[in-house]
Amino acid sequence: MSQSKSGFSLKKQLGRGKQIAGMTTTIAGGLRTAQRIGAFRQPPRERLPRYIQTFCRKMAGSFGVKVVEVEPVPQHHGLWVSNHVSWMDIPVVGSVSPAFFLSKAEIGEWPVFGKLAHAAGTVFIRRGSGDTDSVTTQIASFLNEGFSVVFFPEATTTDGKKIKRIHGTLLQAAIEANVPIQPMVLSYVNKDGTLSEALPYYGKLTMKNSMKRVLDSKDVTAYVLPLEPIDPNGHTKSELTNMLQQRMREGLTELHTRVLRPSANAQASV
Repeated sequence: MSQSKSGFSLKKQLGRGKQIAGMTTTIAGGLRTAQRIGAFRQPPRERLPRYIQTFCRKMAGSFGVKVVEVEPVPQHHGLWVSNHVSWMDIPVVGSVSPAFFLSKAEIGEWPVFGKLAHAAGTVFIRRGSGDTDSVTTQIASFLNEGFSVVFFPEATTTDGKKIKRIHGTLLQAAIEANVPIQPMVLSYVNKDGTLSEALPYYGKLTMKNSMKRVLDSKDVTAYVLPLEPIDPNGHTKSELTNMLQQRMREGLTELHTRVLRPSANAQASV
């Protein structure tokens, strides 16, 4: 290996190590805060959003990702939805919205992250026999208690250029709880105004390789744009799905227009 390549490799390893250290520090701080406010015993859901937002913003920052609200994100009650580009979406969305995340029940059994998820008031969904109605009922019950929930209706990650087909099954919860659907869109942008290719986690990319790509990326900004909320009153689940699909597609186009340089925006639109 040449001296220049060796030096580059060492610099890359040092950069990764610094970010991993920052992530570890953030997790340790989250555990201490959860212990201090009694979140391990009974998550104080009324007080949790501000703690979650601080933790998520620090977690994104530990990976070198700055979160910017293109417009102020409202902090009202509702069923929140976002497009899905990366595992980084969780700290990004969590840093700006007052909503709690959905998670499979088994994740709550994971060491460290499962413990943090419990302390963060995560809504653990108990799936059985493919019964999506029971999941919708659980979410509606949570919404009726006055707590917001966020999920990714594309049900898969993308390259960040388009909105895939929306799966609207869980929108029934907004109808049952009579709360607004609050969509938002996000985009990862490099310093030169182009879409990041390092942050999207999709296709055949492994989690290990995705983590390396994120750790090696520099000066990436996660831009978040809240969209006009949708009132479910008087609409069917199918109608709401179509409305949300259109709103998120138009919203992502607007976001790209506002944060990408013109040539990069043209490529994203292809």
